Amino acid sequence: MSDLDHVFGDEWQPGPDGMLFRRGARVLLFDEDDQLLLIRGHDFGKEDRSWWFTVGGGVGVGEDEATAALREAREETGYVLSAGDLVGPVAERSAIFDFALKHVRQDEVFFVARVERAELDLSGQTAVESQFLDEYRWWDLDDLEAAQKEGATLYPAELVALARSVVSGWDGKLLRLEDQRD
Repeated sequence: MSDLDHVFGDEWQPGPDGMLFRRGARVLLFDEDDQLLLIRGHDFGKEDRSWWFTVGGGVGVGEDEATAALREAREETGYVLSAGDLVGPVAERSAIFDFALKHVRQDEVFFVARVERAELDLSGQTAVESQFLDEYRWWDLDDLEAAQKEGATLYPAELVALARSVVSGWDGKLLRLEDQRD
């Protein structure tokens, strides 16, 4: 057993290939100025490796994706959203990546929600989240695109294009994002 096994909750289970797997639900959270809230986190065991990503996380045992998205938004930001606040899912993808020194896979869906910008309440973060979530920032999409071009890592890699495609409204078509393999 690794010193980092505590980061993998009950939603992580071995898949048919033996790789840890979970379903995920993410939220593209926009404010009234069309800015996107992202979180910068680092990897356990590799603190110099960090990336920007949307609010969200694993789908818990007995949860559906929408319920998980609402719970994750509340835990990570303090925003209490209702099912009616969510649009989508607008996109889906499968990602294989290294986290906590393990090769893992997550199949995830993305929802959209709008909020009035307020001070974030991080008191609902889990113990694991509080250890690797480093920074929150509301991003103008042009600034986010420039940061990515300058080397900032975004997950998913197509995040700017996805955000631009839904910021003014969703066309009702589920977008299949490129599978990510890190």
